[in-house]
Amino acid sequence: MFLSVFDMFKVGVGPSSSHTMGPMVAGAQFLDLLRNSPFEAHGLRASLHGSLAFTGIGHATDRATILGLAGFTPDSYDHARAETVLAQIRDTETVLNDGLNPLQFNIKSDLIFDYDHPLPGHANGMILMATDAQGDVILQETYYSIGGGFVMTEAELAAGKDTDEGAPVPFPFKSAAEMLDMAAKSGKSIAQMKQANEISRNGANGLKPGLTRLWDVMNDCINRGLTTDGTLPGGLSVKRRAKAIHDALQAERGLNISAPHVINDWMSTYAMAVNEENAAGGQVVTAPTNGAAGVLPAVIRYWLDHVPGATTSKIDEFLLTAAAIGGLIKYNASISGAEAGCQAEVGSAAAMAAAGLCAVMGGTPEQIENAAEIALEHHLGMTCDPVKGLVQVPCIERNGLGAIKAVSAASLALRGDGQHFVPLDAAIETMRQTGRDMHEHYKETSLGGLAVNVPNC
Repeated sequence: MFLSVFDMFKVGVGPSSSHTMGPMVAGAQFLDLLRNSPFEAHGLRASLHGSLAFTGIGHATDRATILGLAGFTPDSYDHARAETVLAQIRDTETVLNDGLNPLQFNIKSDLIFDYDHPLPGHANGMILMATDAQGDVILQETYYSIGGGFVMTEAELAAGKDTDEGAPVPFPFKSAAEMLDMAAKSGKSIAQMKQANEISRNGANGLKPGLTRLWDVMNDCINRGLTTDGTLPGGLSVKRRAKAIHDALQAERGLNISAPHVINDWMSTYAMAVNEENAAGGQVVTAPTNGAAGVLPAVIRYWLDHVPGATTSKIDEFLLTAAAIGGLIKYNASISGAEAGCQAEVGSAAAMAAAGLCAVMGGTPEQIENAAEIALEHHLGMTCDPVKGLVQVPCIERNGLGAIKAVSAASLALRGDGQHFVPLDAAIETMRQTGRDMHEHYKETSLGGLAVNVPNC
């Protein structure tokens, strides 16, 4: 099994990897399908189902779908240009793309929120259609946004999750047990095995620059969040808090008045800075999703700014280790809140961050696996219940607490010898089963939990 570090960590746009980035990617893919089609299309139509329908407005799924059909992609997203194109589409009811005729698209009638007919493959389903001059469908594809910005067609999903058809990799571990066994036999760390897999598949030239860019985008996102205040969009009137908390923490430095637990406030504010940026539609890195994007960068920033001996030269090791753990979780369970609740998002992020921190602080493969297990275990059962469908309440604070749990998990693991009672594989399987059994009201539909028990406006 091979899942690239650049699949687990993707530069994109907020507020949601599954509900914003995924639909945008699907739209762009449908355009490629249309360009290669023998049919001459005159119009476009989109139908959103399941969680994409229920929380689509709050997650900007409508906007992302339209922009995807207009040729936008998350990794090269230009906000100013997007605003201009959206206004043009509203005014002209026409979508313009290179290599295609002008395509009719009326936002009110051609973008359908279907609340009554969930698609069978995944909670995040959408159908994209091209129509002829009479309005009849001449080309149609069903897409599933399966979390973390990953998109699969109906056929790809039906073919099974192990769709990796590339060249063999040196360390093809599909479970934590296999990962530890390969580490023991090879004498390599988890990061070294992951690096070898990346190089064997994609070459060495792009690995270092790519990892550097990931951290640069993460760190820039933290810094923007720490210096920006105001109110987040969406109607809940949620105020940004990261800047004020960070300003207060900086003012207290050197005064010898802070209690030891204040270090938790530093971790939380780093994470909240990212997720406030995400909620505002800013540029973030899926880690492994947008809704959980603050956990891992916050732990790296905590380590760099507050842990003696930390060095940026080890960030690659952190990211590669975290990606290895994230790949195991995605392959064997889920990273999608719509499929398995927030345990699959913040829980996965905390496990990845705990593993990365344990690695750069000298942990053995066994201790790293233990750190990931501790972090994931104590998120089991966590629901996804965003108020008003916005990635704000409880999501922003939840990332702060996820970062705190990740650091605690790594610290506990480093105090031990790597031997522990619950294997990571068992925690991952438990998360999968829990997500399967969880009522759909608690899986990113905003039909249960906090979403129905606090005011939405």
